[in-house]
Amino acid sequence: MTTSTMNYSRDSIEKIVRDVLTQKLAGQVTSPAMPADKPNPLVVNISARHVHLTDEHVQILFGKPELEIDKDLYQDGYYAAKETVAVVGPRRRMIPNVRVLGPCRGDSQIELAFTDGISLGIDLPVRVSGDIKGTPGCVLVGPAGVVELKQGVIRAMRHVHMGPADLKYYGVENGEKMNLRVESEGCTTVLEDLQVRADKDIKLEVHLDTDEGNAINLDRATKVELLKKEPCACKHKH
Repeated sequence: MTTSTMNYSRDSIEKIVRDVLTQKLAGQVTSPAMPADKPNPLVVNISARHVHLTDEHVQILFGKPELEIDKDLYQDGYYAAKETVAVVGPRRRMIPNVRVLGPCRGDSQIELAFTDGISLGIDLPVRVSGDIKGTPGCVLVGPAGVVELKQGVIRAMRHVHMGPADLKYYGVENGEKMNLRVESEGCTTVLEDLQVRADKDIKLEVHLDTDEGNAINLDRATKVELLKKEPCACKHKH
């Protein structure tokens, strides 16, 4: 009895593994069908509560200069760290074990969902990530130290990351708004005003927070679709 073997190149094997992982990552939904002229598959991810830190704050909170990578995120170069912190709000309300994401940034920032803000007693402003001027602060507690932030706590605006080919395909520009249509178990929901965030080396990906993902039953979605916002054709009566 003879057996035959198939020889796969390393690139072929890596592509197969990436395709499988793309479908299996928790909280991630991909569009099931892709038109021939569409440059990239649409991926929708739930972005759970997390913290971004400066190098200085990593040293204070964890007593070491660098974060330790736990797992890579969908976007190349970004990762979930093994480190977590406790986020403390007014009147000592606290959310423990909030994951730190890397790499480090120029300003520390905490991204929470609406219900997290209720738990902490913080009225969360909806902001684009990085726009933290005038936002509420909090206290971060790590195993090696404590950091008091005067600002930086936000609810991240729902958004879609796009590369140049995606901008061209959808006919949008950086900073524009789009809609996301989600079909889930016989229920169709349209989330409006996803901000386009463009970069050269970026994968097509929508980010929603946990409240939004739960509200539209994203885990059981059967179809997701990005829609360009069309100008209103109605005429207002004066």
